[in-house]
Amino acid sequence: MLSNGRESARKKPNEDHSCYRGAGFIGSHLCDYLLKDKDTHVICVDNFLTGRKENIIHLLEDSRFTFIEHDIIEPLYIKDKKIDQVYNLACPASPRHYQANAVRTIKVNTIGIINILGLAKQHDTRVLQASTSEVYGDPLEHPQEESYYGN
Repeated sequence: MLSNGRESARKKPNEDHSCYRGAGFIGSHLCDYLLKDKDTHVICVDNFLTGRKENIIHLLEDSRFTFIEHDIIEPLYIKDKKIDQVYNLACPASPRHYQANAVRTIKVNTIGIINILGLAKQHDTRVLQASTSEVYGDPLEHPQEESYYGN
C-alpha cells in the first residue's frame, strides 16, 4: 500500500490485458510485448478498419492470445475473464483514414471510449487512452518531432 492509500502498480500474477486496435502497427507490437510475460493473457480487439490480420497472424496460435473482431462503437462484454488493464489505441491516426471516415472517427472517439470505460468499470480497471498529435491542433512543423508540443 502506498502512502496515499492506493495499491502499488506492481504486476499481479496471471494478468489479462485488453488491447483495442490490437491489429494495428502499434497495437500488434504492444500485444507482442505483453505476451513476453508468460503469465499474461491478451485479448486483442480490432475491426480491421485500419489494422491488418498480418500484424497478429503469428499470435493466433498462442493460447494466451485471444482475438475478437469487433467495432468499439458497439459495447463489448467480456465476462469469462477479469481484465486487469485496458489499452485503447482505437482511432484512425492517419489523415487519409480519419478524413475518409470522419463521422466514424468521431464515433470511435466518443461512443467507443464510452464503451471502453464501461468495460473498465465492469472490471474495476484502468484505461490507457492513446491519441494522435492532432490533439495539439494545426502543427507549425511537418512532420512533428517528438519534442514538439503544439503551438
